Amino acid sequence: MQKLFLFVIFLIQAQTVMAMEVSAGKLQTLPPFEFDGIAPRPVHVWLPDGYPGKAPYAVLYMHDGQMLFDANTTWNKQEWGVDEAASELQASGQTVPFIVVAIENVSETRHGDYFPQKARALLPATERGRAHPFNQAELRADRYLQFLLGQLKPYIDSHFEVAPDPEHTFIAGSSMGGLISLYALLEYPQIFSAAAAISTHWPGIKPEDDLPVAAAIRAYVERNLPQPGQHRIYFDHGTETLDAVYPPLQEKVDAIMRAAGYESPAWQTRVFEGHAHDENSWQARLAEPLLFLMGRDQSSGAKR
Repeated sequence: MQKLFLFVIFLIQAQTVMAMEVSAGKLQTLPPFEFDGIAPRPVHVWLPDGYPGKAPYAVLYMHDGQMLFDANTTWNKQEWGVDEAASELQASGQTVPFIVVAIENVSETRHGDYFPQKARALLPATERGRAHPFNQAELRADRYLQFLLGQLKPYIDSHFEVAPDPEHTFIAGSSMGGLISLYALLEYPQIFSAAAAISTHWPGIKPEDDLPVAAAIRAYVERNLPQPGQHRIYFDHGTETLDAVYPPLQEKVDAIMRAAGYESPAWQTRVFEGHAHDENSWQARLAEPLLFLMGRDQSSGAKR
């Protein structure tokens, strides 16, 4: 019954996203994959104008894929404007040529799919023993990343004109999508060379909750950061709505980054005054993480 319910969700989402339109480039919806341990979801690939004329292309994997392109099809009538920003940056020569792989979320399972799974084990034993919903929740981030790397990336590498190496493989997302993007790089540093965690939801759960989940996430980051030199990490946040909670938590993460030896340009933390926790704000500053990840003036191996 559960599998049937999730399949129905997938069909509804797939029918909805077929109406998605882009203002620049073109969008392809991939054939369904066999999902193991996570709910089925549509996946789309955005291709810039002129593709594949500038092959090989870098690949940017992004979460919450139904929110990225068309405000007419989103629940809140907002979008990231990925197609417009990516097209403009590539047309002006500011970035290397790249495509975007947009993985939709399933709202009912999103938190469990995106929470950095191994961080929960770093809660103190007394906190893990509490009768708290988070302690009993099913976490699926490891399975989500196994899908991304075991099924999706091989499909992309074999069906599109892309460079499959880490220097051309990036990942980005916002809020919980920021957490899973960072988790992906820390778990698979041999796959991703850079990640952008936008408006990162450092509390991990509701900000007012007293379970020390944020500290557990930081402990995981501290233990698993790759040695500086081969990877780049971008953080940012606004100052309004939910983003107003993030500054002191981001400062603690920044201290971990400095202690690990990260510095500019391989690591940036940006603050955007007046920006809120929504797609309109992420659209307004989207060029910044895209330039960090794939800008031609970056000093990483993505410079080609």
